[in-house]
Amino acid sequence: MKKKVSIVVVIAMAIIAFFVFDLQQWLTLEGLNAGQAQFEAWLNEHPVLVSAAYFGIYVIVTALSLPGATIMTLAGGALFGLAWGLLLVSFASTLGATLAFLVARYLLKDAVQARFGERLSAINRGVEEEGGFYLFTLRLVPAFPFFLINLLMGLTPIKAWTFYWVSQLGMLAGTLVYVNAGTQLGQLESLSGILSPSLLISFTLLGLFPLVAKKAMTLIRARRAAG
Repeated sequence: MKKKVSIVVVIAMAIIAFFVFDLQQWLTLEGLNAGQAQFEAWLNEHPVLVSAAYFGIYVIVTALSLPGATIMTLAGGALFGLAWGLLLVSFASTLGATLAFLVARYLLKDAVQARFGERLSAINRGVEEEGGFYLFTLRLVPAFPFFLINLLMGLTPIKAWTFYWVSQLGMLAGTLVYVNAGTQLGQLESLSGILSPSLLISFTLLGLFPLVAKKAMTLIRARRAAG
């Protein structure tokens, strides 16, 4: 019990420090644009260290369900490019989500159950009926906020390893779209660049992705039911 209390205290202190020191200002588009030149300079000098620091911060932000994961995903594309940015974000987001999942399962079960009990009952039914495929659907076409899926899934019977690999796979397409959009933001040099074909295409994909993913999942469900 004491160990759990200690962990909860550490997590609470980390969240409080995040807001007290106004660290969220760096997890905004304004903060990204303001610090991009400095980050790129650090990256050129210490590529491994900067990549590791970015990975670690992303994991912490996601694990603690702090605001800013979307901006960090865009930043991954802007700072590291599509391939390396996608690799970093994909594994960092999945690891952070799994840590949040474990925190909910082992530390916050009563609190999360009390606050989100009604939503949890629907998710429990989905997990019982469809298993990992239900989580895959939530990841591909989020019916709940990203952080809420992590917390609520921690209270279901799904295994941690299943949660990890299904989340990794299910979030990959969305991560690709956002990281790609980030690469275009990183190439903006003036306001005229906002109207560039590549940037317009990237943000069109951001808008179309949920619709396409939802349609794809509808077709997959229909085939599963027919089979």
